[in-house]
Amino acid sequence: ARNAHDGQLRKSGEPYIIHPLEVACILADLELDMESIVAGLLHDVIEDTDYTFEDIEKMFSKEVALLVDGVTKLGQIQYSSKNKEQQKEEIQAENYRKMFLAMAKDIRVVLIKLADRLHNMLTLKYMTREKQIEKAEETMHIYAPLAHRLGISKIKAELEDLALRYLEEEVYYDLVNKIAKKRVERVQYIDDIILEIKEKLEEAGVHAVVEGRPKHFFSIYKKIVNQNKTLDQIYDLFAVR
Repeated sequence: ARNAHDGQLRKSGEPYIIHPLEVACILADLELDMESIVAGLLHDVIEDTDYTFEDIEKMFSKEVALLVDGVTKLGQIQYSSKNKEQQKEEIQAENYRKMFLAMAKDIRVVLIKLADRLHNMLTLKYMTREKQIEKAEETMHIYAPLAHRLGISKIKAELEDLALRYLEEEVYYDLVNKIAKKRVERVQYIDDIILEIKEKLEEAGVHAVVEGRPKHFFSIYKKIVNQNKTLDQIYDLFAVR
């Protein structure tokens, strides 16, 4: 991957190889298999370099080559929601989600594409404003619902928060500022609660799994909009089960 992308730069000015490396790290974090992680490292090679499907098959395996080819084909689907009524937009997004799943004969292709989109959203600040809005809308309409369908709540939450940041900038930063505790502190707060509950359960002889997470910004924003409340009226900023 490093040889193939040699000399290529991202919009941020950093070497291109950083992107596939980050994608591979996201896939490793999801505990995917070796072939998926290898394909994550190579996912832009067929599209952006001189290497071909046959080259990848020869150097790695047919399985890896098919995954890379699948990601390349998914990247060629053009999504446009400009000047469409909301209902049409939703139908179109649903069609794209179905097409994604139909085209991806191997579900791992979709997972690699989600990891690719997540890292692109994390580096969206280097794009033009027009591109930022386009990518954020696409993420909100297609990629976040896909992650939700596949049950990957961590990626779904990150994608929604990142899209909100570009689609409703003022709202997003207002929320960030009002939820005074930074995410790291909120996670620490939850960890402390979990520990305390676990101790009490053990004392009572109850065997249980306790999980917790801070609610992400988009889900808080949705509650504010749907329930017509202010942030002060929303109490469940944390969830512990």
